[in-house]
Amino acid sequence: MKTEFTAEQLKNPGIARSNEILRACVHCGFCTATCPTYQVLGDELDSPRGRIYLIKDMLENDRVPDARTVKHIDRCLSCLACMTTCPSGVHYMHLIDHARAYIEDTYKRPFTDRALRWILAKILPYPGRFRLALLGAKMARPFARLLPDPRLRAMLKMAPKQVPPVSRNDEPQVFPAKGKRIKRVALMTGCAQKALNTDINDATIRLLTRLGCEVVVARGAGCCGALTHHMGKLHESHGFAARNIHAWMDEINGGGLDAIVINTSGCGTTVKDYGHMFRDSPEADDAAQISDLTMDISELLMQLDMPQGADKGLTIAYHAACSLQHGQQIKTYPKDLLKKAGFTVVEPADSHLCCGSAGTYNLMQPEISEQLKSRKIMTLEAKSPDIIAAGNIGCMMQIGQGTDIPMVHTVELLDWATGGPAPRAVPQALTALLSP
Repeated sequence: MKTEFTAEQLKNPGIARSNEILRACVHCGFCTATCPTYQVLGDELDSPRGRIYLIKDMLENDRVPDARTVKHIDRCLSCLACMTTCPSGVHYMHLIDHARAYIEDTYKRPFTDRALRWILAKILPYPGRFRLALLGAKMARPFARLLPDPRLRAMLKMAPKQVPPVSRNDEPQVFPAKGKRIKRVALMTGCAQKALNTDINDATIRLLTRLGCEVVVARGAGCCGALTHHMGKLHESHGFAARNIHAWMDEINGGGLDAIVINTSGCGTTVKDYGHMFRDSPEADDAAQISDLTMDISELLMQLDMPQGADKGLTIAYHAACSLQHGQQIKTYPKDLLKKAGFTVVEPADSHLCCGSAGTYNLMQPEISEQLKSRKIMTLEAKSPDIIAAGNIGCMMQIGQGTDIPMVHTVELLDWATGGPAPRAVPQALTALLSP
């Protein structure tokens, strides 16, 4: 794609990077075939190619975006299926992130939009605040139908039936390896996950220590910054990221780390991008080192000696989170691990398509999100599984709202298969089927 940025514009690192990305695009349109919003809405401007044209026009002309441009960019899930499909290697993630930051800096949204985005940015990344908000949402849920804004109704709907108690395992500490120590790893405990489902980190710690890892929950680490980053709030997102970088560098310079392990793939995609986010800052070298050390839990488990399990007699429908299969290009590891543990693994049709969760997307774009969720649940249930597994808390909450099939994290199943307790979401009738 031909671009016409001025030399002065290209002095801005964000513009320079976007220029590189735009020039890589050859207008082929392959991306439209795998874009969820284009499939649902059928509008070229709700495809990656259409959004690329909008972003190019906006950035080249230093234009304050209009409501039409903002609408179509806001509708992007950042599922990154287009990056998997693109034959030209267009790094759409960095382009859409820059566009959102530009919009945040130059466009004045309607008051309700600003208020909702402010609320999400001030609550979701903070587990204590989020936990209180979930309790409040549970109390307000009976009155949801009275709310005029579908986004507010979606926020109330997101609250789980039971808010789990705080897990002390999420506090800064060190969990020694069982037996000989093979690796020393830092576990990112996250933010929203600590309020929505504390079983995931607990299962991760049990599994990793059982397999010879010393697990560190670093003091000062917290939200990865993804939730605010995807809203274009770079000052806030970089603040979260910088705190993580400093916390993990303290561990690297202290007892050392073989990996930073993440069990929420949406966070993993962002942390692996810290090197890019901080490329022009004093933290550049540290950020790049953190990105290089970061692994999804499935990547780390593939390096460990997880035992071969007997047939468990249970069929698992594996939902591939977009942030894992497209953002991190990890497609086979979770399935390989589940099969090794003794589970039968099936995949739904159109497994490359998003479930509609996408961070805060299901709260800000509830109508489109609901359509994508219904599609995903239909394809998962068509496989008649005993359990649905995923590697991302957002997907688990999204899919779990619309199906009676137990929804669990992949690591919970692996922990169960290697000696841990049965996942809380799995009914007793199924736990009895698990072979010793």
